[in-house]
Amino acid sequence: MPRIVVVGSANTDLIVKVPAIPAPGETVLGGDMARAPGGKGANQAVAAARLGAEVAFIGCLGTDDLGDAYLAHLEREGMDLRFLRRAEDRPSGVALIFVGPDGENAIAVAPGANAALTTADVDAAEDAFHGADTVLLQLEVPLAAVQRAAELGRRHGLRVILNPAPSPTTPLPEMLLSMTDVLTPNRHEAQALSGTAEAPASAAKRLRGAGVGAVVMTLGPEGAWLLSQEGERRVPGRRVPAVDATGAGDCFNGALAVALSEGRSLEEAVRWATVAASISVTRLGAQPSLPTRAEVEEAIQEGKTGISRNTAYNR
Repeated sequence: MPRIVVVGSANTDLIVKVPAIPAPGETVLGGDMARAPGGKGANQAVAAARLGAEVAFIGCLGTDDLGDAYLAHLEREGMDLRFLRRAEDRPSGVALIFVGPDGENAIAVAPGANAALTTADVDAAEDAFHGADTVLLQLEVPLAAVQRAAELGRRHGLRVILNPAPSPTTPLPEMLLSMTDVLTPNRHEAQALSGTAEAPASAAKRLRGAGVGAVVMTLGPEGAWLLSQEGERRVPGRRVPAVDATGAGDCFNGALAVALSEGRSLEEAVRWATVAASISVTRLGAQPSLPTRAEVEEAIQEGKTGISRNTAYNR
């Protein structure tokens, strides 16, 4: 069984389906509000756990009712939560999500306790890195904690996967990029990191030139672009009827970490993760949409029969 350490955020998502994403100053009447567990770190941790990995999650929740409910949820997912800290002076993180009729979304995040995660928290969780295969990181917690986790990953010989989301507003430290084995931006994040609005191949080359081992750039309906020492190529998306894109990228990253930890090649791992992410967009919500391993394997077998869906998708 692959062992994965995830260091990141946990938010409660408050979701409203709307006829159109509101423009600045616009009020839009939507459907009933839905509440679901989310946050990029926890989403990726739950995705990996449902796909068969042994997962240790390192993060920070408040001591409020939202934090209590979230902790109970994560316990039901069967993860190692020894290093999930409760911050008494901060509320639990919350994300406000608008979902349009085409599945696209707009999200505002109140980080709360996620912003209280420190390098000391990561150091206290070093036992989780012993014997693990991969450490999976994102940017919804303080950058110092992210970099410290990458350092521990390197020290213990783990594969380091960095999902640079949300899109950084300043360049990432060269040291962090040099410790990253696989960087997984979407098109917008790649452009922000590389400082260019060039085509995916050019942006990926700039990022790999910054010291990253390999770049896997997700391209929405167009699939994903891979650039590594073996070369570059595009992996196509899978055709599905998209309902809600929230958490699709997190599903992709969790699945990618599992597949690589099982010894699959990068291209094979991306194809497997694409199938997992395509399942997630057919359901509403981030973690409620995350598939099990059996569902992914069933979809792969279905694809081998030539059955296709309506809309290409891979976040």
